[in-house]
Amino acid sequence: MADATAPQPLTAELVAELRSWEGRSETMVDLITAAPLRGLAATLDRNDPEPAVGTEVPPLWHWLYFLPRAPQRELGDDGHPRLGGFLPPVPLPRRMWAGGRIQWHAPLRVGDAARRVSTIQSVMHKTGHSGDLVFVVVRHEISNAQGLAITEEHDIVYREPAHPDDPEPPGQAAPNDAVWSRAVLADPVMLFRYSALTFNGHRIHYDRSYVTHVEGYPGLVVHGPLIATLLVDLVRRERPSAAIRSFAFKAMRPTFDMYPFRLCGRPAVDGHSIDLWGQDFSGWQTMHARAQIG
Repeated sequence: MADATAPQPLTAELVAELRSWEGRSETMVDLITAAPLRGLAATLDRNDPEPAVGTEVPPLWHWLYFLPRAPQRELGDDGHPRLGGFLPPVPLPRRMWAGGRIQWHAPLRVGDAARRVSTIQSVMHKTGHSGDLVFVVVRHEISNAQGLAITEEHDIVYREPAHPDDPEPPGQAAPNDAVWSRAVLADPVMLFRYSALTFNGHRIHYDRSYVTHVEGYPGLVVHGPLIATLLVDLVRRERPSAAIRSFAFKAMRPTFDMYPFRLCGRPAVDGHSIDLWGQDFSGWQTMHARAQIG
């Protein structure tokens, strides 16, 4: 099957072939160490105590582990591993993390030997205003010696290449009733540091020439997982004693590095959930999320 640089028509036969990846799984093991936690705390400007054996991994910081392992020779032009392997070989060149749903059952701690079992849950083809889209949902189950710690569904979307005459994607105005709000400038240094911490080679996050001339974006793209992590960080800053039990998020619009964006939150009256969202400099909602707390 051709590389992402040579897109193929998404025929019914090809979609059926891609769907044959459903049910495939892979297992990875990792040791939960302190250094990544230290690095992300610095990147997010947190003054956390020095992590040590037994320190609990904060919500969403498990994304610092079970990192990609593709050798350099197996990377495509975009910095991702070439098509095939565990993920289905979708022949569309633009790949983004579109959202996810996470539940915490028990904590991961520094010093844990952890295991992640990942399974392709579904592959779905749709046609949108910008052409073909393929959505892949991956389910992860992360365990330590005490048993299941985290379950997660990870949504990936593949899109057609950008064209100069593509219409501007429709936007949705962000809510105007935030109770919490914080401005963040995700500059190239922050994006580089987060890419390094997550071993993410995708060039849209650090290579301005590539992202503007090849993928057609106006600037460096802020990682969806980074925005999600910052939204959870907003909860941790405003409600430091709250235990986050679950978190769901959906990316609605790309966020770029040229301007500050806002992290916003609104606790529900029941005291058990918090609506969260990202808002760009133009007032568009870029991400919607909800945290359940206990």
